[in-house]
Amino acid sequence: MLYKRSSQLFAEAEKVIPGGVNSPVRAFKAVGGTPIFVKSAKGAYMYDEDGNRLIDYINSWGPMILGHAYEPVVNAVIEKAKLGTSFGMPTELETQIAALAVSMVPNIDKIRFVNSGTEACMSAVRLARGFTKKDKIIKFAGCYHGHSDSFLIQAGSGAITFGSPNSPGVTAGTAKDTLLATYNDLENVAALIEANKNEIAAIIVEPVAGNMGCIPPNKGFLEGLRQLCTDNGILLIFDEVMTGFRLAAGGVQELLNIDADIVCFGKVIGGGLPVGAFAARAEIMNYLAPLGPVYQAGTLSGNPLAMAAGLAMLQALDADRAIFKRLEEKTAYLHAGIEKVLKANNVIFTINRIGSMISVHFDENPVTDFKSASKGDNESFKKFFHGLLNEGIYIAPSAYETWFITDALSYEDLDFTIQAIDKVSKTL
Repeated sequence: MLYKRSSQLFAEAEKVIPGGVNSPVRAFKAVGGTPIFVKSAKGAYMYDEDGNRLIDYINSWGPMILGHAYEPVVNAVIEKAKLGTSFGMPTELETQIAALAVSMVPNIDKIRFVNSGTEACMSAVRLARGFTKKDKIIKFAGCYHGHSDSFLIQAGSGAITFGSPNSPGVTAGTAKDTLLATYNDLENVAALIEANKNEIAAIIVEPVAGNMGCIPPNKGFLEGLRQLCTDNGILLIFDEVMTGFRLAAGGVQELLNIDADIVCFGKVIGGGLPVGAFAARAEIMNYLAPLGPVYQAGTLSGNPLAMAAGLAMLQALDADRAIFKRLEEKTAYLHAGIEKVLKANNVIFTINRIGSMISVHFDENPVTDFKSASKGDNESFKKFFHGLLNEGIYIAPSAYETWFITDALSYEDLDFTIQAIDKVSKTL
């Protein structure tokens, strides 16, 4: 495929946008080459500025669960835009989507809308600290909760070692209150809690990790976190920005029957528009201003266009709960096909999958945490990525991202993808 127009646009963008992109992964630094500039998308396909059609496996990093330009969402946004795009005042729409979300997700009474997943997770941690009157949090290496200072932490996975910033601009003072644990390792978490008795406000976790590839929780891991939190007066925060309304109508809480204390949402809940939310039982949410002392605000929170898109999306998912089974079946079909052709071509690999999330790791060992994810053969991934791109298939330009399956994908699309992977894997 030719990407002349994308190359020209990237060169122009680099002059006025840092790195030519507004989010780093889009720059193709991990895989090399020039980013693809999208012109339009419909259903399971994107169309770039050079006229190429790409089967899409990132789906705007998750929200396009029903496909691009899903008509009820598009129409809802158009009709709402005709009435005004922003008011900075309450609208009935906010209550409607809040009520629907609360009815779909177990163990929440109230929800507050914000503008991004980063904002949702940042606000959830502040709320947890205010509610518990404790300062420290535990996060897991490889789990991404946005770019708030508290989350940009590396190292410090030992029981008494504090995290350290992994981005300039994050102060050591902020980092000292973030403890870093190993995903899927309960003993490590228990040691951190023991070394920081009565100081930990919350444990925040992607209940299914999606930012080191797709990594499901080991059996008993989330249950163990729930028990550790209950026993030690710690709030358990599920970052369901990726998994909420995707793996089940009620997210991972419903799928695995585990209650979190605070849940963060994004992606699907906005129908593709910028939005996030955090939710909990009333006792916790009532600590937020104007009812309580924990301050959180946003001029564009509850923006009517985002609320209209999100409501249309949630209504569609609520009305067709069978979608989650369809998505799981399509993902399993893709998994089986990829596994078959990679084995036939003697490629060393591991595939992780849960629901409509899947990732291919070029390593023969199980991938259960950030350390094991980091052992994958990145050179093979680069060849794999560009090979698929040349075949008209777009996956995340990073070995550390999950793929997202959309209901708009047909089995013909899946077969085409499997055949393309067969062709590409012969070159690895």
